[in-house]
Amino acid sequence: MDVALLTVGDELLAGDTENTNATWLAQQLTDAGATVTRILTVPDDEAVIADAVSRYHAAFDAVVVTGGIGGTPDDVTKAAVAQAFDRELVVPDDVRAHLEAKADRFAENNPEVVDRYEMDLDLDAWAAVPEGADPLLTDESFAAGCVLDGVYVMPGIPEELKAMFATVAEDFGGDRTTETIHTPAPEGAVVSTIVEAREQFGVAVGSYPRKGDTPGRVKVTGDDPETVIAAAAWLRERIETID
Repeated sequence: MDVALLTVGDELLAGDTENTNATWLAQQLTDAGATVTRILTVPDDEAVIADAVSRYHAAFDAVVVTGGIGGTPDDVTKAAVAQAFDRELVVPDDVRAHLEAKADRFAENNPEVVDRYEMDLDLDAWAAVPEGADPLLTDESFAAGCVLDGVYVMPGIPEELKAMFATVAEDFGGDRTTETIHTPAPEGAVVSTIVEAREQFGVAVGSYPRKGDTPGRVKVTGDDPETVIAAAAWLRERIETID
């Protein structure tokens, strides 16, 4: 399963916010056996988002889009996804009712906030999804996410993203298997061995350098678990390892 990740937000491109969502999602998907082959960050620009979604939808088995799904003026992601599919944004009655009840509970449980601030919630914007999409709702997120033909639209707030991803995690999988070998050896000392392992076993082998006290890593990836295990064992016999 080939997956593309699309993270949305001017704050990501400006460096104001660290893009931890991309790293976390890539780890989750890889652990599930999927293959992440694209990670792209785009601004809060409806046309740019729509273009990326359209291209990635045509090229990959699934696309995960995060960020820009709230109800503020710069939250244009769901409108962009609707544009990519040539659909209209719609407000499902059940989704709006769910969010209205959630807003009422918030007001009841946080009267001091409601009294201090004038809350201007556009429930239609929070509840809107592209026509034909399946809404995604969680207790953690106020905005509705959605799934439309393999495109998964989720919040940018990490805690909300994690909760929403958990509701669809079983949709992602594949045959990719990995084995990681930790080594104190510098990258230059393992190059020829990695090349030989690739050629002999037909697997992908990546080398990642040491960072401070963290040892280097050699990562073996392939579609056949037995072959990956055999290649990792072969490498362990030929490079210095840390168990």
